[in-house]
Amino acid sequence: MSSTTAGAGSAKATFVAAYIAVTLAQITNAFPGALNGQFAAEFHTSGAGLTWISSIFVIAIVVFELTFGVLGDLFGRKKLLYAGAGFIFIGTLVAGFATTTGIMILGQAIGGIGAGVLFPISLSMIAAITPDLRARSRVIATWAGFLSLGAVISPVVAGIAVQLFTVPGATAGAPNAFSGWRVTYYFAAAIAVIVFLIALRSKDSSAPEGRKLDIPGQVTLALGLIAALCATVQAVDAGFGAPEVIAGYVIGAVLLVAFVIIELKAKVPLIHLSLFKNPSYAITSIVAVTGMFAFLAIAFSTSVAVGALGGVETWMMAVLFVFIQGPAFLLIPVVGWLIHRVSPRWMLTAGFLLMAACGYWMASLHLGTPQAFGGTPWTAFIIPLFLLGIGFALTVGSITAVAINTVEPNYIGMASATTNLLRDLGFALGPVVGSAIAFSVGAAIFAPQLGGVLTGAALPPEAVAGLSHVPPLGFLSGWEGVIAQFSAGMHAGGAPQQAIDAAAAALAQSKGSIQGAAGVSLGSGFQMVYMIAGIAATASAALTLFISGRKADVPVTEAELEETITDEVVA
Repeated sequence: MSSTTAGAGSAKATFVAAYIAVTLAQITNAFPGALNGQFAAEFHTSGAGLTWISSIFVIAIVVFELTFGVLGDLFGRKKLLYAGAGFIFIGTLVAGFATTTGIMILGQAIGGIGAGVLFPISLSMIAAITPDLRARSRVIATWAGFLSLGAVISPVVAGIAVQLFTVPGATAGAPNAFSGWRVTYYFAAAIAVIVFLIALRSKDSSAPEGRKLDIPGQVTLALGLIAALCATVQAVDAGFGAPEVIAGYVIGAVLLVAFVIIELKAKVPLIHLSLFKNPSYAITSIVAVTGMFAFLAIAFSTSVAVGALGGVETWMMAVLFVFIQGPAFLLIPVVGWLIHRVSPRWMLTAGFLLMAACGYWMASLHLGTPQAFGGTPWTAFIIPLFLLGIGFALTVGSITAVAINTVEPNYIGMASATTNLLRDLGFALGPVVGSAIAFSVGAAIFAPQLGGVLTGAALPPEAVAGLSHVPPLGFLSGWEGVIAQFSAGMHAGGAPQQAIDAAAAALAQSKGSIQGAAGVSLGSGFQMVYMIAGIAATASAALTLFISGRKADVPVTEAELEETITDEVVA
């Protein structure tokens, strides 16, 4: 364990800055859940665009969080806290003033880097000034509570902002004069300023002994994950057989293989791959990825299928996401009590089964049609999503405890840190893989239905062929753009204006049929995602039955948790 040095400053300011910082990071992380419907309407974005807005934030956290933790140990955590607040301030302002999907994605990426700083640095700062193990356990539990609180605050802030600050356009159907969702990002920017100002009075700390920046490992891991995840997002619109998608997977695979080779030879590796020689820890790592994939795949699918496709108002989406995120905050003392008295492995099994039940339940509901047109009422989603929230509370609170029960004491810290990284990777895969499945399945179902509607509208074959490449979400969120592009294409092909006008009028008459088919097709795609998420959660629950170890079925003692917390912060 490396020794920690702390400088002058206020301990109280350090605690306040750290608690607000982790709350801020989680608030900004959770914004898209309640706001994806707003983004689809505002930017007329594609499926890949919505996926990038949601996933780029988490991808940045996964790629950089370990590196920022090492940088803080080497050069001082206070500087990194300033940087994290600065990144989120800039990112939220860019997102708040965004006028296109691309700018929105840029803002989310910058904010994700900031969150990737604040999560590990805020934890390390409070641990460094709390030498007593029992006290350290309490303050870090409080830190975790503020993290969960941020997930609850986020949809509430989003719902209130949209409800109170949106200024509709002058006429029905016109763009908003001002979109209230932007206020949520201005709110986050203001909190970032508060974090920065409080951090000025905080204590600095570092722990450079034995720490080294694994640059080759970090570069190959970061670029490998980015290449593979980018390929998956690109497949949302281009399809998995597209050359650029295949190239992305090949590049990602090569870089990740290089990462493994580098880590096996590194003196101070980013991840100790020897941990995975332990079969029980390997199983725990797998369920950390697959279980958290299931959770965020369901959450992301709900934000799009219920919010964007179902036309549910933002405040209603906020309520649904409170049912998803709220249990993790409210059940903190219950989960802590259970971990000390019940085998955490059985808590993990139960949590995954509840998540699976949610996935299967959601897959059985009709999706893609607004309630006003006979779709499923938003209240029908409350109970299954509440089950998801309870399942998540049980799993996220016990997966680290399960990990430390599968390894020897001298590997506890690294095992815990590696499990957290894999858990975050599962979070990143949820929206990326989920959207690729949903939009691919939706497009396959929609294509023949669109052809039938267009042919029935007496459009010429070349017009039908020209519109066949438009994904279903394009007809829902960007109808005017599709018509404009279609008309421009006919004009460029030499069609007379009378024919162009006639074709546009025929499309206008078929708008209801086309959009109805598009919504139902995408709804079927998201039903598939819910089903796959349910299967992933079921498989995760089944795998937990094969976890063994030195104390696989023994509750974790408070002393072990204190030791884990100490070693995890160092790791």
